[in-house]
Amino acid sequence: MGGEAAIILRQVHPILLSLLLGLTAAAANVFGGAIIVQKHWERSYLKYFIALGAGFMLATAMVEVFPAALALSGQRAAFLALFGYLLIHFFEHTVTPHFHFGEETHHAEFEHRHRGYSVLAGLIIHTFFDGIAIASGFIVSDWLGWIIFLAIFLHKIPEGFTVASVMLAGGESRRTAWGASALLGVATFAGVLVMALFRSQVGFGLPLSAGVTFYVAASDLIPEVNREPGIKMALVVFLGVAILLGLERFLHAH
Repeated sequence: MGGEAAIILRQVHPILLSLLLGLTAAAANVFGGAIIVQKHWERSYLKYFIALGAGFMLATAMVEVFPAALALSGQRAAFLALFGYLLIHFFEHTVTPHFHFGEETHHAEFEHRHRGYSVLAGLIIHTFFDGIAIASGFIVSDWLGWIIFLAIFLHKIPEGFTVASVMLAGGESRRTAWGASALLGVATFAGVLVMALFRSQVGFGLPLSAGVTFYVAASDLIPEVNREPGIKMALVVFLGVAILLGLERFLHAH
C-alpha cells in the first residue's frame, strides 16, 4: 500500500507544483498591470526585466527545451517547434498588429478600442502556451520545469504591464486595463491546467512550447532590447544567458 501511495505521489507532484507556479506566473501578470494602473509606481526597471528575460528565455529554449523535446518526440519535435513558432508569428501579425512589449505611448494607433482587444486576444494565446510550457517541463523533469518557469516568469511582469498600457491607450478605464492583465494570468493558469489534464500528450506540448519560447525570446523581446541605445541592455541579455548556463553547470557539477 505504501509503495502504491509513493507512486501516486510521484505522479501527482509535478502537476501540483506546475499548478502552484502557474498561479505565481499569473500573479506576475496581474502585478505588471498594477504597475501601469498605479501612476506613482516606478517603471524604468521593466526594460531590464525584458532584456534579462530575453537572454534567459533564448538560452532556455535552445539549450534545454528543444533538446528535451527532441529526446521525447524525435524528429517530429522539430516540425512541432516550427509550428509553434509560426503559430505565434501568425497571430502577432494578423490579430495584434503594431504590438510591442513596453508602455504604449502612440495613442493614435489604438484610438479604435478593438485594437486594444486584439492585442489582448493575441497575448491570451501567447500566455496560454506559457502555461503549457510550465506544465510540460515539470512532467518531463523538475529541473526543466523550474528553468522554464523562471524563463517565463521574467517576462510576465512586462507582459501584464504591456496589455494594461495598450488598453489605456485605447481609451479603456484603469479597472478594465488591470482586468486585461488578470485575463492573461487566467490564460496562463488555463494552459497549465490543460497540460496537467492531458499530460500523456507532453510529446506534443513540449516541442510546441519550444517553438513559442523561441518566438517570444527572439522575435518579441530581443527587438525591444534593440530599441534601446548603448550597450547596457545588450549586456543584460548576455547576463540572462550566463545565468542559465551557470545554473546548468552547477546542476551537472552536483
